Amino acid sequence: MSGVNIQGLSIKFGHNEVIKGLDLQVHEGEFLVLLGPSGCGKSTLLHSIAGLIDVSGGSIHIGGADMTDAEPAERGIGMVFQSYALYPTMTVERNMSFGPRVAGVPKAEIERRVARAAEMLQLTPLLSRKPAQLSGGQRQRVAIGRALVREAGVFLFDEPLSNLDAKLRAELRRELKLLHQNLGNTMIYVTHDQVEAMTLASRIVVMKSGVIQQIGTPAEVYETPANLFVAGFLGAPAINFVSAQVGADGRSLQGVLPLQLAEGRVKAGQSLVLGIRPEHVRLQSDGRWRATVQLVEPMGNHQVVWMKLGEQSFSVLVHDGRRITAGDELAFDIEESALSIFDAGTEQRL
Repeated sequence: MSGVNIQGLSIKFGHNEVIKGLDLQVHEGEFLVLLGPSGCGKSTLLHSIAGLIDVSGGSIHIGGADMTDAEPAERGIGMVFQSYALYPTMTVERNMSFGPRVAGVPKAEIERRVARAAEMLQLTPLLSRKPAQLSGGQRQRVAIGRALVREAGVFLFDEPLSNLDAKLRAELRRELKLLHQNLGNTMIYVTHDQVEAMTLASRIVVMKSGVIQQIGTPAEVYETPANLFVAGFLGAPAINFVSAQVGADGRSLQGVLPLQLAEGRVKAGQSLVLGIRPEHVRLQSDGRWRATVQLVEPMGNHQVVWMKLGEQSFSVLVHDGRRITAGDELAFDIEESALSIFDAGTEQRL
């Protein structure tokens, strides 16, 4: 088991700096997820840890050793890519054992590793099959198993579930989490899917334009986002953003949701953005505000109700069985203790 310590990492492609002086400490045995939109640098960062991309500055230490300029084979990592990249003419067993065979690991040891990985990934009955005889989920299990037989200190996953359908993604998410619980190895996982990040991670690293925006547990980045970007990226349906202006008394908010804030939290005349999660809105007959329903999305065990609040749409999660239709006027209130407040200029949390 190994930790990863990245200091001042910079990566440039030509004149384009895609990673900008990045510092990151990955603790031994944790499941760290790199989360962000396409082009934010998360896969580039992962590939630099694997040694697949040359860095322009800074250092990468794995297990306490400086691996900044080391070859991939020297880094003690196992990697799973988005594409399965299996050898089509080899059986599952031969695909999984390819790396150790090339490295000259004794046959008995290879057999032990393959048998262990196959059992954990439910691949034992499939060891004699070839990739063409497997489903997409089974092929991705083989790709994961090929990384596991290396018995590496750090496992790297580059969006390994993105090619699978929703049901298979959910199944493999659970298997990956159980795998981490059983192995206890350090795992670094790249995704743009917030559900994967929230369900898998010990900690989440939210990235934008090559810069880390926030690091924290799933609960921390969801409940106390550091800025507007993090708040808007996490959550489905997305957080509601409402503009407000602080009154002359330094406490009252002017806008579509007039509120009274604790003294000293904001300044008179300050422009704010209120972040309100849909689950923190309560539809109730004695609510302080009223809005008209635009759209109702039935989701099985709950409904997403979209209302017109001023000039913007405002979403609410409704978990009871009440019938709501477009055009209804509803009263609502919000849980002020769960409110996120951001400075409109800096976009940072206050």
